[in-house]
Amino acid sequence: MKFLGVALILGVTSLACLAQDPETTLKVDVKLVNVFVTVTDAHGGPVASLQKENFLLKEDGKEQKIAIFSRESAIPLSIVLAIDTSLSTKKDLPLEQAAAHKFAHTIVRPQDGLAVYKFSEEVTQVVPFTADLGRIDAGIDHLRNGSATALFDVVFLGAEALGKRQGRKVIVAVTDGGDTISQVDYKQALRAAQESEAIIYSVIIVPIEASAGRDTGGEHALIQFSEDTGGKYYYASSLQQLDEAFRQISDELRTQYLLAYYPSQRESFADFRHIQIDLTNPPAGGPYRARYRAGYYTTKDSF
Repeated sequence: MKFLGVALILGVTSLACLAQDPETTLKVDVKLVNVFVTVTDAHGGPVASLQKENFLLKEDGKEQKIAIFSRESAIPLSIVLAIDTSLSTKKDLPLEQAAAHKFAHTIVRPQDGLAVYKFSEEVTQVVPFTADLGRIDAGIDHLRNGSATALFDVVFLGAEALGKRQGRKVIVAVTDGGDTISQVDYKQALRAAQESEAIIYSVIIVPIEASAGRDTGGEHALIQFSEDTGGKYYYASSLQQLDEAFRQISDELRTQYLLAYYPSQRESFADFRHIQIDLTNPPAGGPYRARYRAGYYTTKDSF
């Protein structure tokens, strides 16, 4: 796979994050399954007041005991901010850069790490994971347009980088949605994201000069990426809409719940296990919606 400025090695890592008050402790446990859950109200606003008893968690239809529950936002964030610099975004790039600056300054804390990626015909890690806002700003400022769009490649490579890190893992992809040159396909990119436990937020740029016949296949892929990983997708055609999308992403990442469980012993090996979370006896103010990853890939160590 062709890319510049970063060496990423294929590997699957299962990390368990234990949130304890007052400090956050990260522990490795291949058998503990982490599920980060975002709950929103009827207006799309985050809900941060739920308790452990408000969640019913199932794996492949079988209820699981929640071993770890946390409403804390202290768990470190690792964010891949992937910005489309293909030729089709040439007139939109300044808007993407302006919104990306605000997002970084809003979301990054000393314990977090944000990496800036650009993708066109190649995927380049412009800035490695850091909490240094000066480095992040400089990387965003130096983005330049290329030609084609390697959307699936940046999701794949970003997920591989996140797989080596602990804590919450997020990919924010800012793109007009096309994919024209990737060396991996949609299924490979999605699997990499699921194996790394990455949550994907897609900010889909409606081009300033949109073509009525433009390919929307990449947009559909971005929507599915977000839905299957517990993220969300947004459409934006102005700086105001970009800022609003980033604001909502920031708000959600500050109000997530962590549910972790030890899966029940299974008699047979299943490559992918489906997760289901229902809200039980929620407080007034609903209806509420819970978003979370669709499931996880197992390894032999999972049994």
